[in-house]
Amino acid sequence: MIDRRSLMTSAAAVAVMGFARPALAVPAVEPPPPSAPIPGLTLAPELYPTIVTVRRDLEPGSIHVLSQRHYLYYIVRKGVAIRYGVAVGKAELVFRGAADVGKKVEWPSWKPTPEMIARNPAAYAKYADGMPGGPKNPLGARAIYLYQDGHDTAIRIHGTVEPNSIGRSVSNGCLRMVNDHVIDLYNRVELGAPVMVY
Repeated sequence: MIDRRSLMTSAAAVAVMGFARPALAVPAVEPPPPSAPIPGLTLAPELYPTIVTVRRDLEPGSIHVLSQRHYLYYIVRKGVAIRYGVAVGKAELVFRGAADVGKKVEWPSWKPTPEMIARNPAAYAKYADGMPGGPKNPLGARAIYLYQDGHDTAIRIHGTVEPNSIGRSVSNGCLRMVNDHVIDLYNRVELGAPVMVY
């Protein structure tokens, strides 16, 4: 078992994944379904879900995010992961550390944090009372809520209405995915699963 508290640096994060590479043959892993075409989407091929090999000591069912590389890995079984492209927080807002999946919600509602409103009142103050879930909601089709010590961190792994942001550092701290991709991850990950963001 890896001591998650000791794996916070970018160099350690790369070592954790063992320079993940596409898997040549991985039996008994259900690949993600192909994404529905999204008009205008210009996603690089490496940001689509891919089955890869990783270090065998990573815990099956866990999630690992390499923020600088814009990759999220869901560990399917020992030595095998599904790699997804993500958008992460801007440099000063990026979340790093250990968390757990504390909650999962389909078509979640959204409410900007007080910090988001203070940083950009023109964009966020009008949503201070929240926005119901749906196709125009910034959290997209699914949200996986990250908790630390039983408390909500306000960080989510979620869908997006801006799929062309995937592969970039643009968000207010959360981890964005293409809606089809986050639905696939949502269906796989269990409540209580460990998450490490590097």
